[in-house]
Amino acid sequence: MRVGAFLFGGVEMDDAGAGPPTPTDRRYSNEEMWRASVQLLDTGVLCDKLGYDSFWLTEHHFQYEGYEVVPNGIMFGAILAERTDRIRIGSMLNIVGQWHPLRMAEDFATMHNISGGRGILGVGRGTVPREAEPLGTHIGSQDNPDAVEADRLNRRQFDEAMEVIQLALNNERFKYKGELFEFPPPGIPDRGGFVEELTLVPRPLYPYETWQAVTSPNTLEIVPKKGFGGVFWFKHYSFVKRFWDRYEELHNQTHGGQLGAGDKRMLVLTPWIADTKEQAMAEVRNGHDELWKFLAPYGWSQGYRGPDGKPAPLGFVPTLEQSMDNMSWIVGTADDVIEGIQFYADQLGGLENLTIFPNMPGDAYSKTHEQLARFAEEVMPQLS
Repeated sequence: MRVGAFLFGGVEMDDAGAGPPTPTDRRYSNEEMWRASVQLLDTGVLCDKLGYDSFWLTEHHFQYEGYEVVPNGIMFGAILAERTDRIRIGSMLNIVGQWHPLRMAEDFATMHNISGGRGILGVGRGTVPREAEPLGTHIGSQDNPDAVEADRLNRRQFDEAMEVIQLALNNERFKYKGELFEFPPPGIPDRGGFVEELTLVPRPLYPYETWQAVTSPNTLEIVPKKGFGGVFWFKHYSFVKRFWDRYEELHNQTHGGQLGAGDKRMLVLTPWIADTKEQAMAEVRNGHDELWKFLAPYGWSQGYRGPDGKPAPLGFVPTLEQSMDNMSWIVGTADDVIEGIQFYADQLGGLENLTIFPNMPGDAYSKTHEQLARFAEEVMPQLS
């Protein structure tokens, strides 16, 4: 089993929890947010030493609230690669619509080559209009009055951009013409002629993996057909099983053959380890509640199951107990965490790619380092 660590990348807070302040009332200084970036680099180095297979951050912009402070995971990854020896490095996720597709391809290939082939291409469509609109895309967010049309435009832009990125990374020469993108644009003069095709410099020198978040039924129908790995997170265990099996079915129909147990699918879980279950719940509760105070308005909790067995309503804010029932949080002793992971391995018919989320919004990084060490020392040796 490959085990990775994923962090949002936030500022340490002394007042995290379900109560005030509201997320948008938080405002941290530039110095405090940069300190979080430095602490994240130290955390990536620690994960390399502890034997984690991969280290993931996420791309976000303009978050003065201090929740997610890394705008460029690819640049961050290149720096981390110079400080580590073996750990693979990715973003969960690079928000494709917020990039020029050829710049993303160039930057990823550069980081991947500098790291000696340790880059992972994580891609997603985004969730936050405040980040998307200034950077050239649209998001069908819950608080966007034009959500349906924004989502349609975002999907079209994402699909074309990914076609461009794949062509550029995987071919010595390429050209592309879609509804939104055309490369090269027509009529570019060059040394007495016109540019007819392009060559990306550099291209990857090593094989690489592409992973995309699979949160909606529409995305589930697309990702396996493209051959990307699917990332599953914040879903009730029964929904994970349904999505997991459907991914395999569609992948096999499109590409032939049979996927191995757990192949090309990644499960993200939030374990929290203490000497007793009660202690673990007390330690993680404020960070859990802060996370959902922040994320629920963007619709992230729809992966939870409501009383009727259907997805929870928009804006649902779960308690820690509900998250534990959902089994996206596995909280307790090391044995409890091992048991929870084994539950998923049994239910899914195998689990090859597991990523843990050991850092709640507001957590001290010393606390995160302790959780990473406990998981590496007390849980990972028991995972086959």
